[in-house]
Amino acid sequence: MKKRRRGAGAVFFSALLWLYALISLYPLLWMFFYSLKSNEEIFVTNPFGLPLKWQWGNYVNAWLKYDVPLYFQNSLLVGAAAVLLTVACALLFTYAVSRMRWRLRKAARTLMALGMFIPVQAIMIPVVQTVNRLGLLGTYGSLILPYAAINLSFATMVFFGFFQGIPKEMEEAACIDGASIYRAFWHVIVPLVSPATITVVIYVFLACWNEFILANVLVGGMAKLKTLPLGVLFFQGQFTTDWGSMGATMMIASLPAILVYVIFSEQVERAMTVGAAVKG
Repeated sequence: MKKRRRGAGAVFFSALLWLYALISLYPLLWMFFYSLKSNEEIFVTNPFGLPLKWQWGNYVNAWLKYDVPLYFQNSLLVGAAAVLLTVACALLFTYAVSRMRWRLRKAARTLMALGMFIPVQAIMIPVVQTVNRLGLLGTYGSLILPYAAINLSFATMVFFGFFQGIPKEMEEAACIDGASIYRAFWHVIVPLVSPATITVVIYVFLACWNEFILANVLVGGMAKLKTLPLGVLFFQGQFTTDWGSMGATMMIASLPAILVYVIFSEQVERAMTVGAAVKG
């Protein structure tokens, strides 16, 4: 009887998981069909079904007519640079507050952690003023520096948990062998926290890739610096809108996020448990 109950429970649980997966994938599937329809199909004849006539030209229009390659390049450049800057600063800061002894280090860590609870809308005006005073308006730095600063709190919290799980004896052994503090950091600590680094890279890159509000304020009027979320606005004309090409652009914009999740999902899951494994 117990085995039958367990078997029935497993089947029911699997059915719920499959239902949840279908519900989660439906918006992505609908957007794919949306990108292959004409305006008439989208709003009049066939808003939810399969395309009656597959409009692959929407992707050609999106890529060639609406400067999607430029927006794609800008998003990729800004996201990659923000990731590198965030990881570098977070690693150094976390090492300083978790391994070194200096005054106000706990206050510095608390202050850094408070950044996770401040919404972007609350700091919009100070960010714009700071970027303007630094002379970064009209450059990629106007997005890279704010993105790195906004994601720094989350990155330090992830790294701090991993640093706490690494025995200090490993660094002491490296120092006894003649390694300096810098060499111990780069050759001992950094490799051990690589799972956390992968998690931070994925999270920060996706956050920068999908960010819209701050980018719209800082580079909204500069076509050469627009990212993909901003580029979608160009499809909305005064009298007509190419909704199919807009859907194609949204699919192109979603592709990197989907690939990152498919390729690195196992590594992110492993990163959530490796800290406890190292500590044990």
